[in-house]
Amino acid sequence: MATKAFVLYLFSTFSVAILSVLFFTHQNDDISYQPRLSSLNSNLLHLEASDKVWPDLAFNWRLVLATVIGFLGSACGTVGGVGGGGIFVPMLTLIVGFDTKSAAAISKCMIMGASASSVWYNLRVPHPTKEVPILDYDLALLFQPVLMLGITIGVSLSVVFPFWLITVLIIILFLGTSSRSACKGVEMWKEETILKKEFARQQEARVDSRGELLIDADYQQLNNSEEKSMMQILCFNLRWKRVMVLVTLWVAFLLLQIFKNDTTTCSILYWVLFCLQFPIAFVVFGYEAIKLYKDYKKRLSTGNSESICEASIAWTPMNIAFCALCGILGGTVGGLLGSGGGFILGPLLLEIGVIPQVASATATFVMMFSASLSVVEFYLLKRFPIPYALYLTSVSILAGFWGQFLVRKIVTFLKRASIIVFVLSAVIFASAITMGVTGIKSSLQMIKDGEFMGFLDFCSSQ
Repeated sequence: MATKAFVLYLFSTFSVAILSVLFFTHQNDDISYQPRLSSLNSNLLHLEASDKVWPDLAFNWRLVLATVIGFLGSACGTVGGVGGGGIFVPMLTLIVGFDTKSAAAISKCMIMGASASSVWYNLRVPHPTKEVPILDYDLALLFQPVLMLGITIGVSLSVVFPFWLITVLIIILFLGTSSRSACKGVEMWKEETILKKEFARQQEARVDSRGELLIDADYQQLNNSEEKSMMQILCFNLRWKRVMVLVTLWVAFLLLQIFKNDTTTCSILYWVLFCLQFPIAFVVFGYEAIKLYKDYKKRLSTGNSESICEASIAWTPMNIAFCALCGILGGTVGGLLGSGGGFILGPLLLEIGVIPQVASATATFVMMFSASLSVVEFYLLKRFPIPYALYLTSVSILAGFWGQFLVRKIVTFLKRASIIVFVLSAVIFASAITMGVTGIKSSLQMIKDGEFMGFLDFCSSQ
């Protein structure tokens, strides 16, 4: 019921926001803004941010503050499985002084570095409750294709949607997902409290009045499985066939993006290459969706109630379509604001019943592919300065590793996985504040300057 209410909230608010653009477009037409459109194409989205502004990499207070914020943002973002792009972009523009497009490109570099180090850490960690890999490859193969497709759609829409609309959509989405994640965390915290009290009662019941441990005569000691070495855990967590499918998908999308960028915008070849992304994405998604559906029906017919993967939902066509829609939406938001799409994927995995440790590991694994795809493309387009990107990526790599290490130690010590959910919610909420404040400030300036506030033509805006 809560999930349906959340989807209804997103659908209704998004619809109102998008339809309101028509009002601004009508108003602008009455004031005859059309002759000025050609001069506005350079700043439709990021408010006069098309010119490259690359500060020198020098030791000063800006670099120190960016390092601290980047480290904390990467550490918390990877633990929650959301990346942290909503924090990095405002930090790079307001503190360091980059233009918005370059900031978005460097943000992708930071997300890629933090995600890669987190994946490396998670590959050497066993599953907390089962004898299965901590990375859910079924969910990764299900969401990765539609997430990448959504990112390409989001990048295209970023030159059409007015800046104020993107700001409103981000605030609506981030506040909604952070609130829903916080509620999920509170529910998990209460459940964990009940389990800890029950465990404490069981321990007390096993001790007699003299404080001696009582052992049942029929009690049989469990044979602890042989503890695996770090290399054995690493080999067990890796599924090379699944990884190679994801790598192949990554290469296919990268080649399409490279060829598309070398063609004339809106030409026949451009649209052919753009449309080719859809069958590639849906073939991989469809294969995994059919596999999950068949396995679900087979287990249902045999009376087996065990979950097929980490998700506890029923893999019906409706739920599969819902996952596809959420994946595309998450990727679209990632393409609009320069994040990795984790702001949707992280909360979504929790919503469908994935435990926090696996949700965090799987979301960062998926983000590693989507972010690295953007980094390679931005590098070929020369969108970011190499020295700054290398430095901040190195900071994110360290932060991603130590963030996972410290939080998992805390989770193990307190026996509360809900901490991961609270971290996720806090990062999304902080991103809503930073992106919202900077977006509203820029939008008000655009209104003051009399800028065009409606949808713009895609072909002439490239």
